[in-house]
Amino acid sequence: MKCGFCGFEFAENEGNRGCRNCPMASGCKMVKCPRCNYENPPEPAVVKTIKKLLRRR
Repeated sequence: MKCGFCGFEFAENEGNRGCRNCPMASGCKMVKCPRCNYENPPEPAVVKTIKKLLRRR
């Protein structure tokens, strides 16, 4: 995925999940960029599928 703030590309599992102090921590799906800690929404499944198909070619 690509950070919407700094443009850093990283795998979704490399980002930090939710804040511990956040009241929505249990239901929040935001992923923090490992470089700048900007919270990004997770990539939709359609985007992930398209990226996989493009990598195979």
